[in-house]
Amino acid sequence: MTDSRSKKAKMTTSLSQLKEMTVVVADTGDFEAMQHFQPTDATTNPSLILAAASQKKYAHLIDKAVQYGKKVGTTAFYSTLNEQIEAALDITCILFGKEILSIIPGRVSTEVDARLSFNKDASIDKAVKLVNLYEEMGIKKDRILIKLASTWEGIQAAKELEEKYGIHCNLTLLFSFAQAIACAEAGVTLISPFVGRILDWYVANTDKKSFESKEDPGVLSVTKIYNYYKKFGYKTVVMGASFRNTGEIKELAGCDLLTISPKLLEELEKSNETVSQTLNEETAKKSDLQKISLDEAEFRWLLNEDQMATEKLSEGIRKFAEDIRKLEKLLRDKIEA
Repeated sequence: MTDSRSKKAKMTTSLSQLKEMTVVVADTGDFEAMQHFQPTDATTNPSLILAAASQKKYAHLIDKAVQYGKKVGTTAFYSTLNEQIEAALDITCILFGKEILSIIPGRVSTEVDARLSFNKDASIDKAVKLVNLYEEMGIKKDRILIKLASTWEGIQAAKELEEKYGIHCNLTLLFSFAQAIACAEAGVTLISPFVGRILDWYVANTDKKSFESKEDPGVLSVTKIYNYYKKFGYKTVVMGASFRNTGEIKELAGCDLLTISPKLLEELEKSNETVSQTLNEETAKKSDLQKISLDEAEFRWLLNEDQMATEKLSEGIRKFAEDIRKLEKLLRDKIEA
């Protein structure tokens, strides 16, 4: 029986094998890549949207967003240029999301402006607005995941969005166990721990410059979070993200979801190496992890004590904010023209 399974695995691609045990999500804003790799879900962020928006093949979506912004300028009594740009930015995310949902069978993640990462109420308002825009286009909210940074404010915004509005949330820029615990206790739908960026930090800040996949600090972090969630029966699911190589992906086979770039999806598709399930609920429930409960002060202290997580969270928010400003400039130039 084992020999039969082994022969079958060798006949199928590593990507096909992975899809048997994990929901594969495309980490891209490129529609053609999604059509080719046929993921269940897709996730975007400001950097991916900016990269896509800069390509000629998506110019028609940017033109639609610009017209939408200009329309706000003609219908609103005291509309400012900044309000038109904000409207165009919001609808850009929605237009890309709608196109993605016409390709995939599952859900798309759409991100709240990273500049609101420390403002709970503003994050809630923006999330509700984005979901309403989707619904105006005929997209039901059960196909949307609202992405928020895993700050204390972002996590509490997600808690209220889930409980009060029935809006499902994806907590991103997650680098620490403390962030993961707070998200689970808040009852968020999904978290996206960043495997590759954790590895990047350790390579840059320690004497060790290479890691075997089994010892990869990002892989170890996600494994611990997955085991903790399954052992204590949290409803929040884990979506490993930000991979640097296929070795990291294979070491997390069995994770609830994995969001993977087109480059690494292609590598997995071209490979026939056997992919074995490394994460499962049965093993997780046997782990010796102890249950922890965090209030705001404890969360902030543990995050502060984790230099890697503190630095990568701050850096991630700054980078997303920078790309949002670049996207705004692109829209501003077209609106003013």
